[in-house]
Amino acid sequence: MRVAQPAAVLAVMCALTFSAVRKASLSEERRMARLESIFAPFNDAKSPGIAVLVRKSGRTVFERGYGARDLRSFAAIDPQTNFRLASCTKQFTAMAIMLLVHDAKLRYDESLSEVFPEFPAYGNPITIRNLLNHTSGLQDYEALMEQEERSGGHRWTEENQIQDAEVLALLEKQNSTLFPPGTKWAYSNSGYVVLGSIVAKVSGKTFGEFLQDRIFGPLQMEHTLAYVKGKNEVAYRAFGHTKEVNGWKQTDQSSTSATLGDGGVYSSLRDLAKWDEALTQHTLLSENEMRPALTPVQLAGGARPVWPANSDRTEGSPVSYGFGWFLDPYRGHSRMWHYGETMGFRTYIERFAGKAVGRSELTILVLCNRTDLDPGLLAAKVADLYLESQ
Repeated sequence: MRVAQPAAVLAVMCALTFSAVRKASLSEERRMARLESIFAPFNDAKSPGIAVLVRKSGRTVFERGYGARDLRSFAAIDPQTNFRLASCTKQFTAMAIMLLVHDAKLRYDESLSEVFPEFPAYGNPITIRNLLNHTSGLQDYEALMEQEERSGGHRWTEENQIQDAEVLALLEKQNSTLFPPGTKWAYSNSGYVVLGSIVAKVSGKTFGEFLQDRIFGPLQMEHTLAYVKGKNEVAYRAFGHTKEVNGWKQTDQSSTSATLGDGGVYSSLRDLAKWDEALTQHTLLSENEMRPALTPVQLAGGARPVWPANSDRTEGSPVSYGFGWFLDPYRGHSRMWHYGETMGFRTYIERFAGKAVGRSELTILVLCNRTDLDPGLLAAKVADLYLESQ
């Protein structure tokens, strides 16, 4: 039997390798072209827009801005543009609490009344864990604001915004929760405002200072901050907008835009890539310490958590939540994710799980300074491009 010459074998192997690399390269080129086609409709220099980040296996593979960050200067949205994250802030609030647990300054089973002794007796059974995973039953502070205004009490406006301390004061006027803590699940902005106040109380720093000292500073997230009007400024700031019949209207702030723990952080694609890397590398907390955040909440008696009535999801549909992250899978792929929705902004982040807890094989961020877009649907289109081949 004739044996092939080594040089010939090597040539064949090189040709096959080159062909495989070329095919993979072409496939990636097609994927990039399809990505661009998803977001190309928003590439209008005279309209508010969108910023998109895709990271694959710890590497940024797509990072684009489309549209303008404001309609005065028409400065273009780019990877350094800072958006109000809205409820995507909750992952930072949860991390701050977890760092205080790491420091042995808090316990997950510690009660609300232990942290705030002046809080009414109904706070005794509410734990830090209940606040983190939305099982506290605390009443919605926006509903309490409306009640206060209707009764002739304080009235909040865009110029006179409600502060964290005022949210706590409203809750302290109540006599009960919506349900016994731990027995039901209900998404609670009140709970995360309270968590922000707990961070400040326990650390002895403001919420923003703690985030800067323990998260943003160490991770070199140079322009990320908890925005407090009159005390700091947002660099490269995107302003929120709403589309009306006659065009765009700036709708950047509301009466509730000053609360911090539930939605007050501003950040950019560039800084959030660093946050993603830190989660992947377990820079701030070990894999074991991170595990509670990625463990779905279990209700008392084994009841399954579901979306309640008057939510933006189908009543009774199942929900999975940890600490600052939803944990529902997508098309059979495990993931951690969150959305944000506030005056003028829509945001979305999802991280598809790798082999280790908290590590991401695929991360997608979509940040919008306009309210006519659904960043979750756009992120799903991106995810499909990567998951369909797996």
